Amino acid sequence: MQKIYFRLNTELFIARRILLNKENKKSVTKPIITIAIIGIALSLAVMLISIMVVTGFKNEITKKIIGFGSHIQVINYDSNNSYETSPIDKQQEFLSSIKNYNEIEHIQVFATKPGIIKTKEEIQGILLKGIDKDFDWSFFNKNLIEGETPVLNDSTTSNDVLISKYISSLLKLNVGDKFITYFIQDPPRQRVFTVKGIYKTSLETFDQLYILADIQHIQKLNNWNENQISGFEINVADFKNLDYLTWEIRSEIGTSISSEGTMLRVTNIKEKYPQIFDWLNLQDINVIVILILVMSVAIITMTSGVIILILEKTNFIGVLKALGTTNQSIKKIFIYQSGYLILKGLFWGNLIALLISFIQIKFGIIKLDPSTYYLETAPININIVHIILTNLVTLAIITISMLLPAIMISNIKPERTILFN
Repeated sequence: MQKIYFRLNTELFIARRILLNKENKKSVTKPIITIAIIGIALSLAVMLISIMVVTGFKNEITKKIIGFGSHIQVINYDSNNSYETSPIDKQQEFLSSIKNYNEIEHIQVFATKPGIIKTKEEIQGILLKGIDKDFDWSFFNKNLIEGETPVLNDSTTSNDVLISKYISSLLKLNVGDKFITYFIQDPPRQRVFTVKGIYKTSLETFDQLYILADIQHIQKLNNWNENQISGFEINVADFKNLDYLTWEIRSEIGTSISSEGTMLRVTNIKEKYPQIFDWLNLQDINVIVILILVMSVAIITMTSGVIILILEKTNFIGVLKALGTTNQSIKKIFIYQSGYLILKGLFWGNLIALLISFIQIKFGIIKLDPSTYYLETAPININIVHIILTNLVTLAIITISMLLPAIMISNIKPERTILFN
């Protein structure tokens, strides 16, 4: 039994002796091994960081867009792309049905109305988003930098509003300041609001526009009753189910016309902002190109290293063949060597990638232009599944590529190497 065990591990024993032999430091073997390990480590680190940054970028932008507009909206069918909307009734039969969906996290009402803020020095067009007591403040609480969020109730109409840092800086408004907002309608009307809090998301397209206020202001400005709203905002638990749930809600609502003569339309965030999500999807192509290029570099580096190792050990291979060792056994020796180099490279690659990622998360060293990328620092999304899959794919591809240099072993003739020696 012991002899069989030794025979099964002979190739591994020889591979370890070659790699760990102190005399390698005096030959070209040591630097070749080091270069191969560094090549794999850096390649894997670049691939992992690319995936973490792009997935983090997509996640952060998606969360911010959803924070302003939710996953799914149910609005009046007659409402167009303008911010002046046609009202629907707050009491809808479909609400009781979709609230039972496990995938739906939250449902809230909203209303929108465009307006103009005028101060002594500046003027700015804004979108007043009316919200009620059922509004989920979690997104804006995370992005609140000054003050606090408004408190709403049914008994009185609150004049407190939440504005962005962009509007605050532009109009020189601070927490506690009052300002007048004008609404272009017939006849024109105005409202005096008080800054209750200031938020900053770095999503400048939205920060320049949105002000959150009590929905009762919009109802009064539009001469709506207390049950009339612009629509419903629905948040889902998993973004991957967005299209499916949109279809489900559309099926639930149907095409019926209410007693008020209104018909409902269901739209999701991807349909509302297709240009942004198309742009985000383009980032996947960039990652694929990076992965292919970096993987090619890793394969070339590793293959070159193994070929040099084989060439340096030509005499050794010839002696093994003269002693009766088969080509298959000799190939195993170099496969074991390659496996050792690959695993060591993967270890250091993971370590480098995770170290850089944690530093970026903690200190935000890599800065971005918010006007272009909607973020102030490069985001990092550490996903264990992505890391494991990247490691497995890298290991598989590089291991398969090692079969090519191993074929060289079959062409080495023992009589030639011994005679040359």
